[in-house]
Amino acid sequence: MRVRRRINLILLACLFSLSAGGLAGFGAAGEQSAADNFRFSTEADKARAAEQAEQLNQAREIERLVSVPCQRRLKDRRILQLVAERSADQWHTAQERYGPFFQVIDARLRALGLKTYTQEQIRQRIAQAEVDAYFNDDPDSALAASKRLAAEYVMRGSISTRVRVNPVVHVNEVAVNVELTLSGADGRVLSQVDAHTDSYSGNDPLGTAFALIRAQADRLVAQLYNDYCRKAAGS
Repeated sequence: MRVRRRINLILLACLFSLSAGGLAGFGAAGEQSAADNFRFSTEADKARAAEQAEQLNQAREIERLVSVPCQRRLKDRRILQLVAERSADQWHTAQERYGPFFQVIDARLRALGLKTYTQEQIRQRIAQAEVDAYFNDDPDSALAASKRLAAEYVMRGSISTRVRVNPVVHVNEVAVNVELTLSGADGRVLSQVDAHTDSYSGNDPLGTAFALIRAQADRLVAQLYNDYCRKAAGS
């Protein structure tokens, strides 16, 4: 009888010990889970705050750039916008291919009070060979095309893409660079700005370029405008 009682007491002690350990473990796990959730929440809040601060700083910078005084006579001068894509050693210059790109930049130039040509006006007055001249370093033909349109400035958009297979994840990776160059009809460069992105989507490089220009257009055009109003003022 005494032996059975002792065994029962030992069993109760073991059960109590296991139960206490389990509860302690559960409490520790719960505390750890809460700490992890708090840490993740804090990191997400920090990332959100940093992104909002960056957007605010960029908005202030854009506002500063476009607040530069710009003479009325400069705003009355026409800007010819042309876009082309470079792949390997060849330029693709058919302007209808770049409608989305053209429209994004043109809308912002016009919103700032600058005068531009529509794609239809460009198509009617400039031959394809003369468009090619702007991207193939043929200044005489380019100048002739500018005179035909009475364009005093040219905004040239250049898209360059590079597609390769990423050696680690084995998917197509496309690097896209967009460059905007604003020059006088005589070739004198007034402003040059660019944007770059890498994307794991090599199936549509041009679509990636359009997405990039939509995301960066406000900043790029603001800098072009600032340079134009300052540097062309004496010409």
